[in-house]
This record gives sequence, C-alpha cells and structure tokens, in this order.
Amino acid sequence: MSHTMYVWRKLTDSQRQELLRWRRQSRNPWHSPPHREGDSGRYLITAACFEHQPVIGSSVERMATFATTLLKVFETSHAPVHAWVVLPNHYHVLADTRDVLGLLKEIGLLHGRSSHQWNGEEDRHGRQVWCRAAETSMKSERHFWAALNYVHHNPVRHGYARLWLEWPFSSAADYLDAVGREHAQQVWKECPVLDFGKDWDAPEM
Repeated sequence: MSHTMYVWRKLTDSQRQELLRWRRQSRNPWHSPPHREGDSGRYLITAACFEHQPVIGSSVERMATFATTLLKVFETSHAPVHAWVVLPNHYHVLADTRDVLGLLKEIGLLHGRSSHQWNGEEDRHGRQVWCRAAETSMKSERHFWAALNYVHHNPVRHGYARLWLEWPFSSAADYLDAVGREHAQQVWKECPVLDFGKDWDAPEM
C-alpha cells in the first residue's frame, strides 16, 4: 500500500478502514492543558520536509511508523503532547516542555536518523529531507486552543481529508473522545484558526 502522494480521497474503502483501525489501536491519552493564563512551557513544534516534498508520505507504512517514532521522542523527553498531526510533507506537535532546546535537539536527531533511512530506501543518498524544526511559544490559553484547532484542522486545510476524523495520523479522535463534540465545537467557535500559521505552514496542495 504505497503512494507517492498520500491523499485520503484516493484510497479505497479497504485502505481507509485499515488506517482507521491503526489509529484506534495506537491511540495515546489526551493531555488536558494547564489552566493558568500565560503559563510558560507550551510550544507548537513544526517541521517540514525540504522544499515541502512529500517524503514522509512516500507510503502509508512510513507515515504510520514515523508518527509512532515522533511521539516516542516527546514521551522520552518528558514533553506531554496535547495535539499532533503528521502529513505527507510536514508535521505539528503541541506539547509542554521545560527544555525546548533539548527537545529540539532530540527532534533533530530523529530527523537525521529518518533521513539516513529514507534516503537509503530510495537510493537518494545525500538528499536533504528536512528543514529544521521550529517552536512557537503559546502566549495564552486562547492561543493554545487556536493552535490545537489548527493542528487538528490541518489535514482538512491542505485537502487530505474532508473531516478531522477521516485523517488517521493525528490526535483529533483522541481529543474528541476526551472532550466531546459539543465542547470541541464551542472551542472551535471561540478560538478560530483564521490566519493561524499563514506565513510559515506548508503551502496548500
């Protein structure tokens, strides 16, 4: 089940069901945010493939493996994850950390390992796979919730899915299960995405 450009709409029904089963089996607990206005230590971590090439999305298996490995980096770095999404050419993770530089270093090591592995698999030795990961500090509770909405809405924004729940490589299902659809809809209205990420997210597909 390999795709040079992973687009949900192009998958067969059986492929969709397989991915949704993977999502249900690999769910992680959703961490509710701290309720202290302006509390430090919350970051949106973003990284994209070089020139936005869909290297992560070379295959469904690669996307699934990378998502699991990425979350493991946050777990071992003691950085609780509130929201995450992996797309064919970039990813976002909203997390807590008191050592963002240390976390970025671990992410850089992950990028190095994955670059080496993927270039070997595709016989593309020396290819630059990643741009450096960047962090955006959350300035308030409203900023946090807008970022969370942005992360979960990213597959829809980029045309990979029609609905949050259709995209298996994100925490949207865990979030909706934890807070309920009614609450999620209220948060969406109160903290809209609007132009969030306009100047630095990967371009529309």
